[in-house]
Amino acid sequence: MTEAPRQKVSIPHLYEMREKGEIISWLTCYDFPMAQFEEHAGIEMILVGDSASMVVYGESSTLPIKMDTLIEHCKAVRRGAPTAFIIGDMPFLSYQVSPQEAVYNAGRFMKEAGCDAIKLEGGVRIAETVKAIVNAGIPVVGHIGLTPQSSSMLGGFKVQGKDAESARLLVEDAKALEKAGVFGVLLECVPTKVSMHIKKNVSCLLFGIGAGAGCDGQLLIIHDIIGLYQCFTPKFVKQYANIAPIILDALKSYKKEVREKAFPTKEHEFTIKAEELKKLEELG
Repeated sequence: MTEAPRQKVSIPHLYEMREKGEIISWLTCYDFPMAQFEEHAGIEMILVGDSASMVVYGESSTLPIKMDTLIEHCKAVRRGAPTAFIIGDMPFLSYQVSPQEAVYNAGRFMKEAGCDAIKLEGGVRIAETVKAIVNAGIPVVGHIGLTPQSSSMLGGFKVQGKDAESARLLVEDAKALEKAGVFGVLLECVPTKVSMHIKKNVSCLLFGIGAGAGCDGQLLIIHDIIGLYQCFTPKFVKQYANIAPIILDALKSYKKEVREKAFPTKEHEFTIKAEELKKLEELG
């Protein structure tokens, strides 16, 4: 008996999950084949993240990736995961220049790529921009704590909110985002007890990436959990598979068989009828 197709995941559905005590699963994705895997696995939310800049394009930060590039990735993911709740990640300088430009770029994710929402980094300082996007009818997830686009200001990729004052500022950021209309806030690299303190102060959905088990949902980067990104693995990542050695072994085996003329064999060849081959030879 085949499993019934999943209904399209929506914001009310995500809130219902929280009410039932069900934790929301959230992963990044950047292409059609992986989107199909995540769809079939039943992952509720997919982030087409600016992390593609690093894990797909080999850049040293998330800053270089462009709007047009991310939109194309979103289109591919949407085709592969039709029922997942897909979030487009606003890249650097797509929303910082002005609220008007932010609304326009956020709208592109919805109109051109079929996203369900957008995500952007920052708290109090971008609250007015968030409000403008929400007022345009576009759902928003905020992102505070370690915000990679401003990592140079934070002194690198470091845990945030480790002292009372910086933790208080995170609470204020979360409150400002909720007031601006976000339906959820992503906390990155924040101590668990600080995350729980923030949770007491907001009613929107709270997602974590390196923010403890008490959040309403958990996000990880797909390349990290399957061992595909070999440069480094953050402390908060659990690796559920390590496919890198499998891929490398397959490539080495392919190279060996090609060199030894063990591939291709007869089973990989196509044939032509004898009479057609004779005609071809006659044609010269």
